[in-house]
Amino acid sequence: MYYNDDVKRAAEAVGSRFGSIPAQAVGLVSGTGLGGIASLLAERREMATADIPGFPRSTAPSHAGVLALGHIQSRPVVLLSGRLHLYEGHSPRDVAYGVRLLAGLGVKTLILTNAAGALDPHFPAGGLMRVTDHINLTGRNPLLGPNEDGAGPRFPDMSRAYSPRLGALADAAALKLGLRLERGVYAGVLGPSLETPAETRMLRLLGADAVGMSTVTEVIAARHLGLDVLALSCLTNLNLPDCMAETTLEAVIATAKQAEGDLTRLLTSVIPEF
Repeated sequence: MYYNDDVKRAAEAVGSRFGSIPAQAVGLVSGTGLGGIASLLAERREMATADIPGFPRSTAPSHAGVLALGHIQSRPVVLLSGRLHLYEGHSPRDVAYGVRLLAGLGVKTLILTNAAGALDPHFPAGGLMRVTDHINLTGRNPLLGPNEDGAGPRFPDMSRAYSPRLGALADAAALKLGLRLERGVYAGVLGPSLETPAETRMLRLLGADAVGMSTVTEVIAARHLGLDVLALSCLTNLNLPDCMAETTLEAVIATAKQAEGDLTRLLTSVIPEF
């Protein structure tokens, strides 16, 4: 499935490097501080996203700018380590480019990972959360402008943006592994400034359990294309409005690295079940 001619050219460039992408390949996007997920892939082959025509350049720290192809057990996986963010100045269309490329390569199941701040005071820093729904507070949408009717409908349904089937598989895998996997609503914000105490209270009142600066743009584009989506957050810090602690990018990345081991165990267990 090609979103447009740009995505078609990008998919052809990837195909010329890797050959045809195996059927039933799962798409996987790594979040901030989670680039080590690439070590999961057996027989891994890589290419720089800079070598893919039209692929926007990521400037976010810890995003390597790599597209990799490999296997987790018998399941082929296409990994994108080089996410784009609105706060970098990219358009929503650019932020969604990687997801549209994965769809152009034949991916029909997408796993998104991210680093997020925990809003629910019961969620531990360094823990994992499965995203059950989201609130788009970025003020942006990748579907603005003329609709590509061949890609998806003008008004895509978002009542089940995150696949209940994939979510149930992730829950079962976490239970089997003895991992605590929270479930909650992800609030997507524009960034790059972190949240004030008042904003944190607002997000909780709106029903959010975690907050981050990615994922929602990609999910909207993925659902427009008909992809099934699973999203997993590494909870890198606690946003407690009455005792807010200062947070740095370095601390976020360090905590994400600590949680990466549990995340990779979960992914290794659940991906073969898709």
